[in-house]
Amino acid sequence: MEPRTAWLCLLLAGLLEVVWAVALKQTGGFTRLLPSILSVTAATLSFLLLALALKSLPIGPTYAIWVGMGMAGTALFGAAFLGEPLSLGQALCLGLILAGALGLRLLGA
Repeated sequence: MEPRTAWLCLLLAGLLEVVWAVALKQTGGFTRLLPSILSVTAATLSFLLLALALKSLPIGPTYAIWVGMGMAGTALFGAAFLGEPLSLGQALCLGLILAGALGLRLLGA
């Protein structure tokens, strides 16, 4: 797989991490059908895209970026759209996560 394609797969996998996590909150413990289907589908696609990216990219930075995108994206989505609290300190820590992911990309693979 071409490196650009691998990075695109990783980006999409990270975005799907946010989708499944947000949908998981809406499942009510998997008692609501549509959010449950969305969550499981998005998680499956996220794993598949991560696996494709790992064909060409090193596991350490790739996994860290995937997790960081999912973590930061989910926290930001929760703050922006679900009314969840996000303190200045938490926002700074999320910025550090994103900076670390960017650093792994620019300085590594």
